[in-house]
Amino acid sequence: MTKNIIFVFSVIFVCVFATVSFADQTIVSAKVTREPVINGAGTDAVWTEATEYTTHDNTADIDIKIKTVHTDKKIFFLVSYPDPDKSDTHKLWTWNSGEDRYKSGLDREDMFVIKWNMNPGPVDLSLTSNDEYKADIWFWKAFRTDPMGYADDKYQVYGATKRAKSTKLISKTGKAMYLIRRGDAGTSAYKSTFYVDHVNDKMSHFDHVVPTGSRGDIKAKGVWVDGRWTIEFERALVTGNDDDVQFDNMSKEYIFGVSRYEVAGRKPEPAITQPLYGAGDISEGLVLNFST
Repeated sequence: MTKNIIFVFSVIFVCVFATVSFADQTIVSAKVTREPVINGAGTDAVWTEATEYTTHDNTADIDIKIKTVHTDKKIFFLVSYPDPDKSDTHKLWTWNSGEDRYKSGLDREDMFVIKWNMNPGPVDLSLTSNDEYKADIWFWKAFRTDPMGYADDKYQVYGATKRAKSTKLISKTGKAMYLIRRGDAGTSAYKSTFYVDHVNDKMSHFDHVVPTGSRGDIKAKGVWVDGRWTIEFERALVTGNDDDVQFDNMSKEYIFGVSRYEVAGRKPEPAITQPLYGAGDISEGLVLNFST
């Protein structure tokens, strides 16, 4: 009997601990009366009204600094993290004279991800989660989106059901889970281009365009100075799009996480310039609260 009681208590303890561990730190968005200028400098006086928080990215093994403010209509984030090398090209077309054609390069751009829970209850947003979830992804890219002043707006569906073009992952308890990554409705801030004939030895793989629809909801700008990226984000509190998280209740808590690398479920690739590209994950569960 005693052993059974201990076992039941242990199960309850593990379940409770797992639930609260989804939210390791609370971050408060300060109410402000004017909007910060989104230029990547992070020097607007409005940011002095916000508390600075620190979260650790286990994959990149770096600390990330976060501030957030909001008005009646919009929410803003200021993030910064160390990066010794500025990487602002992506898959440059590189001329292969032996094959007389362009081949995609091994260069990968710097990036930053904010990942939001879109489920009604608390979940673990990591890629080893035992929970099924849908997540809104704010995906800043140093080459593909930053020149136009945006972050890419995407979403993820993670669950036990295998779907076309999904990535198989294994949860903490050994369950097979599947990840789907999709762009929001509309068009992105970049489009692929290709060259048949030789122009220069290296050519851009992408052209920049103004994003449309739900995929153009998030304005963002980053600046790299002295080994550190500073990135500012802006989005409407309520977009009305069903592929976005809606900040429509100031008394509600919103679960999210951040990553210096794309959260794509990929394994490290030693050959590329950033081997951990695509291998990022949510290290610490964060909860957003609004001050009023």
